[in-house]
Amino acid sequence: MNILNNKMESKEGIEALFLFATEGILVVNSKGEIIRINPSAEKLFGYTKNELIGEKIEKLIPKRYSNHHTGLRENFNQHPHARSMGAGIDLFGLKKDGTEFPVEISLSPYSASEEKFVIAFIVDITLRRQAETKLKNYSAELEKQVKNRTLILEEAIEELEKTKLDLKNALEKERELNELKSRFVSMASHEFRTPLTTMLSSLSLVTKYGDQNDKESQHKHVGKIKTSINNLTDILNDFLSVSKLEEGKIENMPEDMHIKSFVADTISEMQALAINGQSIIHEHVGNEIGLLDKKLLKNILFNLISNAIKFSPEGKSIEVKTETQNSFIKISVKDKGIGISEQDQKHLFERFFRGHNATHIQGTGLGLNIVAKYAELMNGSINFESEENKGTTFTIIIPQ
Repeated sequence: MNILNNKMESKEGIEALFLFATEGILVVNSKGEIIRINPSAEKLFGYTKNELIGEKIEKLIPKRYSNHHTGLRENFNQHPHARSMGAGIDLFGLKKDGTEFPVEISLSPYSASEEKFVIAFIVDITLRRQAETKLKNYSAELEKQVKNRTLILEEAIEELEKTKLDLKNALEKERELNELKSRFVSMASHEFRTPLTTMLSSLSLVTKYGDQNDKESQHKHVGKIKTSINNLTDILNDFLSVSKLEEGKIENMPEDMHIKSFVADTISEMQALAINGQSIIHEHVGNEIGLLDKKLLKNILFNLISNAIKFSPEGKSIEVKTETQNSFIKISVKDKGIGISEQDQKHLFERFFRGHNATHIQGTGLGLNIVAKYAELMNGSINFESEENKGTTFTIIIPQ
């Protein structure tokens, strides 16, 4: 072993290490001139034997770095120490044919005969960089796949949540439809039976009083029959209105109209429906001309005023107020009737809903739902104030 060590430490051994090393090795003097270069370095940079001797080291550096490198080399000569070059940065060598390639360089300074030299050990790391790039690309692709699969999973979860929500809405809709069906059956069986029973009974009595030639009693029961027919007509009209609303067959077609006289004429028609001693009072404020759909307005007035009549006692007044301004038209109907309890108010505009204190009064429970839909068609709003046993005020505001 000592004999082998002595041989390697001899001049011939050191020379062999220089010549046969797989690393590129070159020696540079203080002027930056290459004074020795091993075969591996010459092959690495594409030069023939001794072709680089006497050349500046910058010949092996890409042009964009060579000027800067000169300053770094001079600074290194002033403070020489063994180190690796390019910590944290990429280093490139320049081949004879102009090709650049990534390198790893270590510097080892030494002095001889009062002259300073630097030995540079150069390794081509092209394969390492390719492997790193491949690994980086693989990692990026893997991350992309993970993101894509995560996105697919998120979309699947979102779709599942949407399906869950759709199912919930469908079940809720079915529940509402079943509830509406039950309300309809209950309401229809009651509201149709009452006038039909009255009509059958009155028809029998009309025949009886006819045989007795009792004109007054006949006239009284004919009146009851007419009232029952009107009630049935109202019910059917409500059903028809709801059906048309559902099918989108009702449209808002506003036109210039004389609000004051139109409302006054409608009230005059409805005065005949008033119970003994009831009066309908109309007050108008502002412009007399407004832009409204006549049919929708008449239906709104009919429903609100007929409700006020039904739910108010005899001898009480019903106040109808209209106000026409440049930006809106306001319609309010106020009664002094049975009012609406707090627990019923939140359900007031639902179909077939009847207040707990109104079950003895004829009605379909559709009127206010229809009024709300008509107000919506006219881009308006409806609100109310009510207190049980003190009365109710409905107010509709329609923008102009």
